[in-house]
Amino acid sequence: MATTRAAKALHNSAFRRLRGARSPGEFAAAVRRSAREIGEQVACDARYIGRVEAGEIRCPNYAYERVFLHMFPGLTLTDLGFSDRETVRGRGAREADDAPMPHPTSHTVQNHEESDVLRRAFMTNGSAAMAAVSLRLGPGPAPEQAAPHRVGESEVQAVEAAVRQIRLLDDRHGADGLYHRASQPLRTAYALLDAGTARQSASDRLHAGAGELAISVGWLAHDSGRFDDARSHYAEALATARMSGDPAVEAHAFCNMSFLARDAGRPREAVRSAQAGQRAAKHLSSPRLLSLLTLREAGGWTGLGDRTGCKEALADAKSLFSRGTSDADPEWMSFFVEAELELLEAQCWSALGDWALAARHAYRAASLQDPHFARNLALYRAELADDLARAGSPDRAVAAGHQVLDLLEGDQVRSERIRAMLAGTVRVLLPHRRAAGVPEFLERHAA
Repeated sequence: MATTRAAKALHNSAFRRLRGARSPGEFAAAVRRSAREIGEQVACDARYIGRVEAGEIRCPNYAYERVFLHMFPGLTLTDLGFSDRETVRGRGAREADDAPMPHPTSHTVQNHEESDVLRRAFMTNGSAAMAAVSLRLGPGPAPEQAAPHRVGESEVQAVEAAVRQIRLLDDRHGADGLYHRASQPLRTAYALLDAGTARQSASDRLHAGAGELAISVGWLAHDSGRFDDARSHYAEALATARMSGDPAVEAHAFCNMSFLARDAGRPREAVRSAQAGQRAAKHLSSPRLLSLLTLREAGGWTGLGDRTGCKEALADAKSLFSRGTSDADPEWMSFFVEAELELLEAQCWSALGDWALAARHAYRAASLQDPHFARNLALYRAELADDLARAGSPDRAVAAGHQVLDLLEGDQVRSERIRAMLAGTVRVLLPHRRAAGVPEFLERHAA
């Protein structure tokens, strides 16, 4: 006899005690305030609080977890009445537990439906092939069963499909919420490597796929602010590339390592990594790849305050870019179009303090970007808003900032990096509270 999940759930009395005399609505407001204090965004309302107290949400998603632990320092999830994350099993339970409860509109329903379709595609794409080794391309731990003695074409294709699907989801929505789901396919890929393949060609493709998957998962960690995790995944990819003698994956790993080093405040490492990537890529007949690696080098020079080194690298990068595309361009470089070139140059001038020049390039990046890729569009507009604010144009900055909020509030984009950029812009705008449009933007951002 079917039993509803709500009927089976145990009430969370510990959480109810913490709410105290506040109504569910008042407590939800306190949760949202706490989220803003740590830079999180949660759509908490009285209904969500009711679901927690009814035991329907056995374990909160990672954003709510950070907020609750901030609200009640010293307590653990168990102290708050939740189940340990590792004990929560099953796709249905995880999706229901992790889902935020925004007020639906036709716009948000459409976005949630697209997001759900894409995430379902990620979790199921290639899972039939992986079923042969009892490893899943989805959230949750894999069953403890051995891989087959030899891996075949279907498993190799499944790893390659997982890489493409992760990139698609990241392009459209950003990294937050996807990182932990993507870690399972990565473990699957390395389990397949351990199992071995019958043919050398399949082995080469599997090594390349596992390396690219490690880079993709590393990027999700990077974009969601988990720099140590990203560094580990990139190093894993680099080791895989070198073991299999794959210069394309090696160049990609160094490219991302340079980007991470720049963001983490290690500019000299950013320069060295970019230059190492250029050495790996020099025989790959891809001017666009060399262009991107040279732009990464330029970003490192800005961190060192070397304007001359930056300008020389930018000139070389644009010259290489102008040679056009090549059949040898890696598949992962599909994002590197003129809009991205403009964005990376904008970031260089921004780091050097030339805000007006940075804003011009950021504007071109946002104007050229395909609106289908919402995450990059939000990133480019966030860069534009920040550059305009620092260049002394607060009215134009808030116009761009509102466009970023449109994408973030509609749940089209979930990226910790973009939220952090916008928070920095808000701090720059605070002294301009009386400028046209600024108070409304600050209020909207705070809400």
